[in-house]
Amino acid sequence: MKKHILIVLSPLFIATFILSLISCTEDADAKKPMKLTNLKMLARLTGEPLPNEIIPAPNNTIQYDVYGTDLGIMWHMEGNKIGIFFGDTNGEGFRVLTNGGGNGGNWRSNFVAFSEDTDLEDGLTISSMALDEEGKAREICAGAKTGGSDKYNTSIPTGAIRADGVDYVHYMNIYEWAGGAGRWLTNFSSLYASKDGGQTWERKKEVEFHSDSHFSQVAYAKKDGYVYMIGTQSGRGDAAYLARFKEKDILDMTKYEYWNGENNKWVKGDEAAATPVIEAPVGETSLMYLEKQRRWIITYLLDHAFDKKAPRKAHTLVYRESKDLKEWSDVKVIATDKEYPKLYCAYMHPLKNNGDKLYFLMSMWHPYNVFLLSADIELEDIGV
Repeated sequence: MKKHILIVLSPLFIATFILSLISCTEDADAKKPMKLTNLKMLARLTGEPLPNEIIPAPNNTIQYDVYGTDLGIMWHMEGNKIGIFFGDTNGEGFRVLTNGGGNGGNWRSNFVAFSEDTDLEDGLTISSMALDEEGKAREICAGAKTGGSDKYNTSIPTGAIRADGVDYVHYMNIYEWAGGAGRWLTNFSSLYASKDGGQTWERKKEVEFHSDSHFSQVAYAKKDGYVYMIGTQSGRGDAAYLARFKEKDILDMTKYEYWNGENNKWVKGDEAAATPVIEAPVGETSLMYLEKQRRWIITYLLDHAFDKKAPRKAHTLVYRESKDLKEWSDVKVIATDKEYPKLYCAYMHPLKNNGDKLYFLMSMWHPYNVFLLSADIELEDIGV
């Protein structure tokens, strides 16, 4: 007679085995390259719909005297609340011009809006804005409109972050857009801060980047106690550089650390030590860590006018992925100006970082307004 041996596995052993299988699957997925597919324009965010426009337009921004605007830089504040910073804005009298761009009355260099909407398939609903005494969206970072030498002057937001319980916006003070070689010429770049949920803001002169700084424009993202900062010179022709600092040290530039790829180390307090992590040209970046896919993603505008190898001088929204922010994948296309004429910027929604879909705001020079788009996130099988 045969004897049968019964093996009893403990619950702990079974749980450990299942977790190891999950871990192996996650590790395998983390090595797969990522691609964005099924790009869709979901809704208009700002301004008035054009004739025959069929996408949703959930926001009546003209009630705040916002007719024409751009950018839409989002950051996570508290709970489900996000802030959204916009650039040069015009009110009543704005017209959609054939060649696009801002015009009309009540020019403000920037303004900020807020949203708690997380169901984005039918659009992103704005719940409120920081307003002036007339109930119009007010300028936050002073633009002055003319500089000390009577040159054109405006203050454009480039990135925003909540650090150590305070909301910050990084902005560039521009006096000349046509600086050559993809440059916009600045007086400086600096920060404004808000301690009351974005209603009032104060200039923070402790942080000021000089006019040729590679951190004149930045994208921020937080992870493991650090704020990471991808930077470029003002404009669309520079390479991208990397820095980091602890949240509590955001106003102490002596504590900023800059990545030096030549020596493979972080260098504290010396911006000149920073070396490029992404080759030029890089414009208007957005940075986020994708929790589910376990990697960083950066989106930006690739302006082929400043790429000597480009066969076609055009605008393309692109992305790259990275495990460590230092080494990045080859460039991959999100959208081109063939699909969306006069497109620029791709600012990602910070609360949508743990799923299979990417949501971002895109500007279009014509009709000089901001739109919400989505794309599916897929991991590619690369074989054995």
